[in-house]
Amino acid sequence: MSNKQKYQDIFIKSLSISNKKFDENLKYNEIPEWDSIGHMTLISGLEEVFSISIETDDIVDFSSYKKGIGILKKYNINL
Repeated sequence: MSNKQKYQDIFIKSLSISNKKFDENLKYNEIPEWDSIGHMTLISGLEEVFSISIETDDIVDFSSYKKGIGILKKYNINL
């Protein structure tokens, strides 16, 4: 499975959304599922699957699906 597919799957699983509801334009707090609890579940999932530890500033800055791709590049995760 590609890193991009893993990334998408983490979003779907962590936020408990359907494949149909998933969109690459997802942004924090734009859907009810991506609230503060969903956000931390998402971060935890990313850390576990990619075996990384995301810094606090990056957790706060992780405001959209697309923004997350750039943040993960800092951790040598290419999507």
